[in-house]
Amino acid sequence: MTTTIPDGRWSLAGRTALVTGASSGLGRHFAGVLAAAGASVILAARRADRLRDACAEIEAAGGTATAVALDVTRPDSIAAVFAEFAPDIVVNNAGIGIAGKALDFPAEDWDAVVDTNLKGAFLVAQAAARRMAAGSGGSIVNIASILGHRVAGQLAAYSASKAGLVQLTRSLALEWARHGIRVNAICPGYFSTEINDGFFASEAGEAMVKRIPMRRIGRQHELDGALLLVASDAGAYMTGTSIVVDGGHLVSSL
Repeated sequence: MTTTIPDGRWSLAGRTALVTGASSGLGRHFAGVLAAAGASVILAARRADRLRDACAEIEAAGGTATAVALDVTRPDSIAAVFAEFAPDIVVNNAGIGIAGKALDFPAEDWDAVVDTNLKGAFLVAQAAARRMAAGSGGSIVNIASILGHRVAGQLAAYSASKAGLVQLTRSLALEWARHGIRVNAICPGYFSTEINDGFFASEAGEAMVKRIPMRRIGRQHELDGALLLVASDAGAYMTGTSIVVDGGHLVSSL
């Protein structure tokens, strides 16, 4: 993957970036984008061995990548990572989704979704901010969703967690601006990943795509501009913002 950086404001040379949930999908892609922009990237996931190929890919392209084990639901795991690393950029990408009817949704599934998507993002952001506040600040990017702004059937826990993450982004931005820490969110619509490609090829998936004003799902590289904007000095005066990248899905009519 080749990323063109128009001028120095978009460069991440000399920065260190941590990406959670980096073993696959958007997290792995984000790590590659940040590395291509010049950052030394720390790829984090519950099993570090799953990050080997992603790190090798980044290094083959001339970047610098390190794999670490991180479970965002465990404070001790987070503390261990931030005791070793002090990133300037943190991308809170780790997340899960469990579908089910709200009437029958198990409490343990609710806890799993909210603990990962919301509580985990807070704990990582908090640990990062403590290091950033003692230094020269930094950028925290929370990966939310358009389902933080609208709803979909049988995704109550996921939607609630992402709505909470959008509001958490605003709250942390307000508190931490004085420390030189910017906190922003990116809210993707429906994007192609290895996990959901099969669904979008199905009849139900094709029907969903027809409801997107641009009549297609997103391509991963179409999130690059939003990521680099809030991660780099190009977005130095941006904090508390949620950037929606969804092909117009959020503003589609009923």
